Amino acid sequence: MSIIEPSIDGLLAETDKDRFLLCSLASKRAHDINDMMRGQRDRAIQLSSAVEIAKASDKKPLSMAFEEIARGEVSYDPATIDATVH
Repeated sequence: MSIIEPSIDGLLAETDKDRFLLCSLASKRAHDINDMMRGQRDRAIQLSSAVEIAKASDKKPLSMAFEEIARGEVSYDPATIDATVH
């Protein structure tokens, strides 16, 4: 598996070239996205068909997290290294 888009250089630029911080930030955000998707999926199952749900969840949470980081929608507080979503 390789990251093509967003580029790894662009992602590292968002985390001051710290690859461990990038991994931590992406992991925390992907966890949050996964929790949101799971909760919405449970609710959506009651309201939508399985086909509609499958179309809505075509990306993996980690891919979504990397895209959000690249767009600058996820940042961190250097003092506490906690992820925050804008």
